[in-house]
Amino acid sequence: MKALYFDRTLKPVNIPVPERKPGEALIRVLYAGICQTDIEITKGYMKFKGIPGHEFVGIVEESEKQNLTGKRVVGEINIGCGKCPYCLNNDPRHCRDRTVLGIHNKDGTFAEFITLPENNLFNVPENISDKEAVFTEPLAASLEIVEQIKISPCNNVAILGDGKLGLLISQVIKLHCPDMMLYGLNKKKLDVAEKLGIPVSIWNGKEKEKYDIVVECSGSPEGLHNSLNIVKPRGTIVLKSTYNTEPKIDVSKIVVNEITIVGSRCGRFEPAIRLLESKLINVNSIIDRIFDLGEGVNAFRYINDQSPLKILLKVNET
Repeated sequence: MKALYFDRTLKPVNIPVPERKPGEALIRVLYAGICQTDIEITKGYMKFKGIPGHEFVGIVEESEKQNLTGKRVVGEINIGCGKCPYCLNNDPRHCRDRTVLGIHNKDGTFAEFITLPENNLFNVPENISDKEAVFTEPLAASLEIVEQIKISPCNNVAILGDGKLGLLISQVIKLHCPDMMLYGLNKKKLDVAEKLGIPVSIWNGKEKEKYDIVVECSGSPEGLHNSLNIVKPRGTIVLKSTYNTEPKIDVSKIVVNEITIVGSRCGRFEPAIRLLESKLINVNSIIDRIFDLGEGVNAFRYINDQSPLKILLKVNET
């Protein structure tokens, strides 16, 4: 099968189709999404070696469950051990021995075929297109914020970062709180957000202690520093960014202003699928360009050169 393989550099390869283990499904990938984590992996994040990619929609080719074979699916990316307290509490996302699709000890979705545990898979409703379905994982991550903290209409919220995740998070937050602002540096991306009804502003660093809640999804090590400047005393900062460097922050400001900092990673797929099905948010406007899998290396070059919104890889025909 064709795939993109990363080992210090990203390159196209031809390798055998992965073998399905008991309890797993073999999935033919239709589309895969490139996210900021994938970009960071190519810079050394997680010291990953293998096939990257974790956002996908595909068709189940082989499965022990007859109700899955031939179905269009998306999949939860964390694979737990099944035995630890986290897994037994239905939270494999924090299993200490977990593997993570395309991120940690598990080949990912930039390939024609992948394997995943059958229990990780979710059927895609008919009214969700293939391209929309690819957004299930990042939308689930966006919805995790409103499961972790209470956001009410009386709050004011800032989102730092005008990338694809920032535009998803902004749409989710707007469903809960009208008094919000998306900050960014890229006017083209902010224009897309504005057309989606999101209040936007070019970041200038002049705002001080203005917001009850700040969501940091800029992907920049400076993001936490900026968040600390604009959050109110006793406010909350939600961190969504991961990067291959260590940020420098004034810890004293966290203590003196009694700031709550919340790390936020993956979320549950069921609410994300329901939200995509409802059409209450628009993910198609976030897609910048679609590359074939064979053009995957060029897709990463395009991202590094142009800093676009969402890039998808078309892997197989439906």
